[in-house]
Amino acid sequence: MAVGRPRAFDIEGALEKALELFWRKGYEGTSLSDLTEAMNINRSSLYATFGSKEQLFQKALDLYFEGPPKATAAAFKEPTARQVVEKLLHVTADSVTNPETPPGCLTVQGALACGEESEAIKLELTSRRVDSEKALTIRLEKAKLDGDLPGNSNPSALARYILTLAFGMSIQAANGVTREQLQEIIEITMQSWPS
Repeated sequence: MAVGRPRAFDIEGALEKALELFWRKGYEGTSLSDLTEAMNINRSSLYATFGSKEQLFQKALDLYFEGPPKATAAAFKEPTARQVVEKLLHVTADSVTNPETPPGCLTVQGALACGEESEAIKLELTSRRVDSEKALTIRLEKAKLDGDLPGNSNPSALARYILTLAFGMSIQAANGVTREQLQEIIEITMQSWPS
């Protein structure tokens, strides 16, 4: 049996480079030429290995969700609602200002400039953000049932508020705001936590 010709590039490494490029430039801002240059492959190798640009983005997005979003989801395991929110905001601030990665959040950055031709990407990114809000709402509903939040609290609105802050922190980080400046936002938020 003949052995196939081995691939001349590291697939995981190429995917990591694509992820970084999509994170920095967004889906529409990243051209196929940008991708092939960063990944150090030709277009035929890109298509043969990853399919289309959209399929490559989906794979990069899945890889991304093994990083910062996974750490954010771990915050939901904290024992109190206050600790959940505080940890979620701290993890977000750490990840969006991490000097080893592009500033901001891929799910926010990647969707900011999506036109009609990229509607599927925009919907995927929106869906993932909505899933985060649903998960936080469920956690806060549990906190309300447990008496950890006041009886008149609105877990859905509170989750939306917290994630609006988190996504806003992502945009601020992309604009150059520092981790220390984001800490000030966290402190103000926690001072207004319902008692």
